[in-house]
Amino acid sequence: MDPNFVATLGLALGLAGGLAGSSIGTARAASAGLAVLAEDPGYFRQVIILSALPMTQTFYGLIFTLLGLTVVLPSVHTLTDIKGWAFLGIGIAVFCAEFASAWMQGEVCMAGIVEVPRTKGAIWVHTMILASYVELFGILGLVFGYLLLTMVAGLPV
Repeated sequence: MDPNFVATLGLALGLAGGLAGSSIGTARAASAGLAVLAEDPGYFRQVIILSALPMTQTFYGLIFTLLGLTVVLPSVHTLTDIKGWAFLGIGIAVFCAEFASAWMQGEVCMAGIVEVPRTKGAIWVHTMILASYVELFGILGLVFGYLLLTMVAGLPV
C-alpha cells in the first residue's frame, strides 16, 4: 500500500475521532438539556454552554490533522512504509483520545445539566470544572500525537 495514502489516512483519523466523539457527546448533553428547558427555559444559558463543551475535541482533531498535513508530512524527505504505518498508528491513538474525551465529556455535561434545575443552577460551575478534567485527555491526545508525528518525521521538537 502507498505509504503516502496510509500516512494521510492516519492524519485524517484525528479529525474523524473528534467529529464522531463530539457528535455523540453533544447529542447526549443536548438531549438532557431539552428536558430541562421544557421544565424551565430560564436555564438556557447553562444548558447551551454545557451542551457545547464536547465540540472542542473536533477542533483538537482538526488542529492535529492540519498540522500533520501542512507541516509534518511535507517535511518528510523519504516517506517509507514504516513511517507511513507509524503515522496511521498515531492517528488511531489520536482518534481514540478525541473520541473518548468528547463522548465522556458529554456524559459529564449531561449529568450536570440534569441537576441544574434541582440545584437552581448552582451545579453549573462545578460541572464545567469536572468536564474540564475530561477535556484534558483531548488536549493531551493532540499534543502527544503531534509530538510523536514530529519524532517519526525526524523534525526538531
